[in-house]
Amino acid sequence: MSICPKNKSSKAHRDSRRANWKMGAVNLVKCSKCGALVMPHRVCKVCGSYNKREIIKVEA
Repeated sequence: MSICPKNKSSKAHRDSRRANWKMGAVNLVKCSKCGALVMPHRVCKVCGSYNKREIIKVEA
């Protein structure tokens, strides 16, 4: 069986269905070590730490 609509959807019905496809704002949290804004569950690019531990060395 294939997907085949019985009746044509109007432009208003189609566009109102697509109206909720909007981009949300990015979540940002403060780094626990340096206080910079970073995305959650990611290594901080400023100090190179994650969960108060140094993961990567950042050259100053």
